[in-house]
Amino acid sequence: MTNYPTVLITDETLRDGLQIEREGVTLDEKFELLEKMVDAGLSRMVVGAFVNPKWSPQMADSLELVKRLKARPGVSFYVLALNERGRVERLQHSPPVTVEPIQATHLHICPVFIKRNTNRSLEEQEHTWLSPIQRAKAEGLTEGGIGLSAGWGSNWSGQFSHETRMQSLSKQYHAWQEAGIPVKRVDMADPMAWNTPTAVAQDILAIKELFPSITDFHLHLHNARGLAMLSMYEAIKCLDHRHTLIADTTIGGIGGCPYCGNGQATGMIPTEDFVHLLDTLGIPTGIRVDRLIEVSARLSEILGRPLHSQVAMNGGLPSGDTLYDEDVPAVFTFREAQHFRLGPSVYEGNPKPWLKKDQKA
Repeated sequence: MTNYPTVLITDETLRDGLQIEREGVTLDEKFELLEKMVDAGLSRMVVGAFVNPKWSPQMADSLELVKRLKARPGVSFYVLALNERGRVERLQHSPPVTVEPIQATHLHICPVFIKRNTNRSLEEQEHTWLSPIQRAKAEGLTEGGIGLSAGWGSNWSGQFSHETRMQSLSKQYHAWQEAGIPVKRVDMADPMAWNTPTAVAQDILAIKELFPSITDFHLHLHNARGLAMLSMYEAIKCLDHRHTLIADTTIGGIGGCPYCGNGQATGMIPTEDFVHLLDTLGIPTGIRVDRLIEVSARLSEILGRPLHSQVAMNGGLPSGDTLYDEDVPAVFTFREAQHFRLGPSVYEGNPKPWLKKDQKA
């Protein structure tokens, strides 16, 4: 029995993952991927965004996709909505879209990124950031959330301090308290991949101490500098059975904000790699890594490029009847490494220098 938190994976492949891709992924292909992900056991997916298609062309068919969805027991489909029009649209399609009964405040720290990402200024943010609290009161909600975007740092403004993050979160927390609504969740989004394991651990430990009503920790970490999985692991270690960690991931580690300066190279934690990590820790997910690997392979075909998952390239840790045959020859290429799913034909004819001369074919 471990003292780890409950971990909920929210797969962002069809939203954050595809928003950085150029037009060309069809609605049918998106639906094919969705079906395969559900079949693999994923129960939380962001399937699109109600945003201006001029700036996010791959999200232009989100409404069409939602109209084709059917509600499924135990599966939550989410849609990102950044304005009132989008929120109304989302509510009109719930179900099958899931709308959680919680409002959350969310602050940017970087003056450059808020302009690039939302076409607003920090001054304009100051006039509107209390709106979720007002909506929560009007709707009679009993829980709220607080959050930061790019709180660890910005490609334009540099690194932000732990103290700055805590001050911004405290400002929100106390506003909810004044409204008489307890804060249950904190959302930490990191579109420019400034997360580090040390900073994430320091923040989570401080949040637990400063804001004791918070039990749900939502991390949306990008991986431009290769630290996202390490940071998420630190988060797991800092939490316990009283907490829930909501971890955003994508198949193959695709994803990125077009306005952050790193494009497709930004990426996220690959869903299949993260599920494999949780499996090794004994944290239950109900998700099958072998099926996620097949989703990853199909997504790679659709996008026409290699993805970023180590587990998809090499398979999970073999055991039992998945242990490698001792007759496997020398393996060199990425394709040959796929023998665990493609079979021995991919390495046929490769050398076996450990055999004696009279044993060699």
